Amino acid sequence: MGLKIKKSILYIALIALAILCLLPFVMMIINSTRSGNEIMTSFSLFPGESLSDNWAVVQRNLNIPRGMVNSLIISIASTILSAYFSALTAYGFAFYKFKGRNIIFTILLVFIMIPSQLGLIGFYDLCVKLGLTDSYVPLIVPAMASPAVVFFLRQYIISVMPKSVLEAPRIDGAGELKIFHSIVLPIMAPGIATMSIGTFIGSWNSYLLPLIILNTPEKFTLPVMVASLNSTKDIASNIGAVYVTVAVSVIPIMVVFMFCSKYIISSISAGSVKE
Repeated sequence: MGLKIKKSILYIALIALAILCLLPFVMMIINSTRSGNEIMTSFSLFPGESLSDNWAVVQRNLNIPRGMVNSLIISIASTILSAYFSALTAYGFAFYKFKGRNIIFTILLVFIMIPSQLGLIGFYDLCVKLGLTDSYVPLIVPAMASPAVVFFLRQYIISVMPKSVLEAPRIDGAGELKIFHSIVLPIMAPGIATMSIGTFIGSWNSYLLPLIILNTPEKFTLPVMVASLNSTKDIASNIGAVYVTVAVSVIPIMVVFMFCSKYIISSISAGSVKE
């Protein structure tokens, strides 16, 4: 009887926690259907009747499809570059012995602890000198060097893949890149998928760097467009439209998370059985 009570309390606590986690998302959906004045003056858990008006404001002021395409280009490219080159670097740190490896890895750990905002001015000056402002290049290429992803994938590959796995293909004469692509990458797939979720979401939600680098409105990412709508003088009438835009911007993140979550579960299940 005591065990049933404990389980019931645990389930109730988990349900309450789930409700708290979902509440901001639910409120975002509800507020997207309410007018700006209603949102500013009252709190409600019931949908309003201003969804069409809010959507009209969005269409009148923003090019949502263009913003989503811009954000997708940057996010997908950044995620692919980060996943591949971070996995390659992590594999090198994990299974290759070379002079200065520990020092380089220590420097990498130090960079993880340094806030990226500290180098923002210097990075912008570099982009200006290289003529890369108002371009997607500064928003995509730096993803190749992701210290946090490298650190995570190094720890992951060390824990799931013994060195003996590499001996057989090397004896057979396989090249190092072939070994990496055919053996190491599939084993690292769950870790790569996990980090790709965070990389995609971080790139999709990035606001400060695109705001500084991009100047042409047609190149703006969706967060920058939302901020431009939120910074107008008539904020009371536009706040409902802001909620609509934010709700639309969440859709790609949910799709990526759902896809990668299934991939992570299936990969871990497939790799959990050792011969």
